[in-house]
Amino acid sequence: MRPVFFIILVLLSASFTSSSLFAEEAALPVEPQIVIRHEENKTFYEHSINGVITEIKVVPEIGPVYYLVPADGEGWIREDRSQTLIPKWVLFEW
Repeated sequence: MRPVFFIILVLLSASFTSSSLFAEEAALPVEPQIVIRHEENKTFYEHSINGVITEIKVVPEIGPVYYLVPADGEGWIREDRSQTLIPKWVLFEW
Protein backbone atom coordinates (compact mmCIF):
# COMPACT_ATOMS: atom_id res chain seq x y z
CA MET A 1 0.00 0.00 0.00
CA ARG A 2 2.78 2.44 0.70
CA PRO A 3 4.18 2.55 -2.88
CA VAL A 4 0.69 3.34 -4.21
CA PHE A 5 0.27 6.15 -1.66
CA PHE A 6 3.70 7.55 -2.61
CA ILE A 7 2.85 7.49 -6.35
CA ILE A 8 -0.46 9.26 -5.72
CA LEU A 9 1.30 11.89 -3.60
CA VAL A 10 3.89 12.54 -6.34
CA LEU A 11 1.23 12.81 -9.04
CA LEU A 12 -0.84 15.24 -6.98
CA SER A 13 2.15 17.46 -6.21
CA ALA A 14 3.11 17.49 -9.91
CA SER A 15 -0.41 18.47 -10.92
CA PHE A 16 -0.48 21.39 -8.45
CA THR A 17 2.89 22.62 -9.67
CA SER A 18 1.90 22.51 -13.33
CA SER A 19 -1.46 24.20 -12.66
CA SER A 20 0.28 27.09 -10.89
CA LEU A 21 2.56 27.53 -13.91
CA PHE A 22 -0.45 27.68 -16.23
CA ALA A 23 -2.10 30.23 -13.94
CA GLU A 24 0.97 32.48 -14.19
CA GLU A 25 0.99 32.20 -17.99
CA ALA A 26 -2.72 32.98 -18.18
CA ALA A 27 -2.17 36.21 -16.22
CA LEU A 28 0.08 37.65 -18.94
CA PRO A 29 -1.76 39.71 -21.55
CA VAL A 30 -1.71 38.05 -24.94
CA GLU A 31 -2.99 41.04 -26.90
CA PRO A 32 -1.89 44.65 -26.68
CA GLN A 33 -4.04 46.88 -24.52
CA ILE A 34 -5.51 50.11 -25.92
CA VAL A 35 -6.49 53.07 -23.77
CA ILE A 36 -8.58 55.80 -25.45
CA ARG A 37 -8.34 59.40 -24.20
CA HIS A 38 -9.99 62.59 -25.51
CA GLU A 39 -8.10 65.87 -25.05
CA GLU A 40 -7.96 69.25 -26.81
CA ASN A 41 -9.91 68.33 -29.98
CA LYS A 42 -7.84 65.16 -30.36
CA THR A 43 -8.39 61.49 -29.58
CA PHE A 44 -5.42 59.44 -28.37
CA TYR A 45 -5.22 55.65 -28.68
CA GLU A 46 -2.39 54.44 -26.42
CA HIS A 47 -1.20 50.97 -27.45
CA SER A 48 0.71 49.17 -24.69
CA ILE A 49 2.14 45.71 -24.16
CA ASN A 50 2.85 44.56 -20.57
CA GLY A 51 2.37 48.14 -19.32
CA VAL A 52 4.85 49.72 -21.76
CA ILE A 53 3.44 52.17 -24.30
CA THR A 54 4.59 51.08 -27.75
CA GLU A 55 2.69 53.59 -29.87
CA ILE A 56 0.14 56.39 -29.63
CA LYS A 57 -2.32 56.96 -32.47
CA VAL A 58 -3.46 60.59 -32.59
CA VAL A 59 -6.74 61.41 -34.36
CA PRO A 60 -7.27 65.20 -34.54
CA GLU A 61 -10.68 66.67 -35.40
CA ILE A 62 -9.07 68.48 -38.33
CA GLY A 63 -6.10 67.04 -40.21
CA PRO A 64 -4.60 63.63 -40.90
CA VAL A 65 -4.07 60.84 -38.40
CA TYR A 66 -0.49 60.44 -37.13
CA TYR A 67 1.39 58.16 -34.76
CA LEU A 68 3.82 58.86 -31.94
CA VAL A 69 6.46 56.21 -31.26
CA PRO A 70 9.04 56.27 -28.45
CA ALA A 71 12.47 57.60 -29.40
CA ASP A 72 15.65 55.77 -28.37
CA GLY A 73 16.32 58.27 -25.59
CA GLU A 74 13.50 60.37 -24.22
CA GLY A 75 10.58 61.83 -26.12
CA TRP A 76 8.49 60.77 -29.08
CA ILE A 77 8.91 60.63 -32.87
CA ARG A 78 5.99 61.54 -35.15
CA GLU A 79 5.27 59.02 -37.91
CA ASP A 80 2.70 58.94 -40.73
CA ARG A 81 2.16 55.17 -40.48
CA SER A 82 1.88 52.69 -37.67
CA GLN A 83 5.08 50.90 -36.65
CA THR A 84 3.20 48.06 -34.97
CA LEU A 85 3.54 44.77 -36.80
CA ILE A 86 0.34 42.78 -37.04
CA PRO A 87 0.83 39.16 -38.12
CA LYS A 88 -1.47 38.07 -40.91
CA TRP A 89 -1.42 34.44 -41.96
CA VAL A 90 -3.31 32.73 -44.76
CA LEU A 91 -4.67 29.49 -43.34
CA PHE A 92 -6.79 28.36 -46.28
CA GLU A 93 -6.90 29.58 -49.84
CA TRP A 94 -8.75 28.21 -52.87
